[in-house]
Amino acid sequence: MRWEGQRESDNVEDRRGMGPARIGGGVGGLGLGGIVLVLAVSYFAGINPLTLIDMLSDVQFMTESSAPSEPAPTGSPNDQLGKFASVVLADTETTWRQLFGPRYEDPRLVLFTGAVQSACGTTSSAVGPFYCPRDHKVYLDLSFFNEMSHRLGAPGDFAQAYVIAHEVGHHVQNLMGIAEKVTRLQHQASEREGNALSVRMELQADCFAGVWGHHTRRERNLIEPGDFEEGMKAAAAIGDDRLQKMGQGYVQPESWTHGSSQQRMTWLRKGLETGDPNACDTFASNQL
Repeated sequence: MRWEGQRESDNVEDRRGMGPARIGGGVGGLGLGGIVLVLAVSYFAGINPLTLIDMLSDVQFMTESSAPSEPAPTGSPNDQLGKFASVVLADTETTWRQLFGPRYEDPRLVLFTGAVQSACGTTSSAVGPFYCPRDHKVYLDLSFFNEMSHRLGAPGDFAQAYVIAHEVGHHVQNLMGIAEKVTRLQHQASEREGNALSVRMELQADCFAGVWGHHTRRERNLIEPGDFEEGMKAAAAIGDDRLQKMGQGYVQPESWTHGSSQQRMTWLRKGLETGDPNACDTFASNQL
């Protein structure tokens, strides 16, 4: 990607090295590929990685810090990887402001290390990047990019940008009222039905990430040859079927929460090709 020298977002909180002010409460929602840091454990232990994710989601951190946290610095980070994340966030702002108009509310990106306190609870970096709908913030431990590259074989700057754009896609869903509706339906559904709704949510966020990629190539020329291929490879790397095959040796479609490799590539590609959020209605589609 041609990201150097581009606009950096002011909507960044750099909490790296600060740690959470209080460790207590539930873990926030899993984001894109949250299983990366537990994948190695599941592989060698023979445990379904999706089961490990469910276990992490139920973890309660019980210790507390007596000292309040200092205010997190805002604005663009000074290091290269932090600047890259800030540029990607800024470019998603440009795209979604254009598509939504004045009703679009920019999300904030929180960079952290180890664990972080959000309105959704205290979350370990082990669950990967995530979006908290309660505070409209995307949370990212940048070490995730290294794990994605070396453990899952999905390197490249556009693969990393796809991660951020996917979480911003969840923010778009939140603004559209989709997230609230799906959460309400999941509370009334069986576990299997709830998983199926989660898959459609994640695939739509993949498609929204593709919508951003489409516009940044057409309107701002940030995309270089091979970038979209990096994104497709990343989508394939974090498909539930691939992760289950690696972790337990067989596939259980009824337990998927993010979609298969093919499904994730299909919906990312749809967004990349059309640039139209209306083409991302996974909930109305009979064929995922």
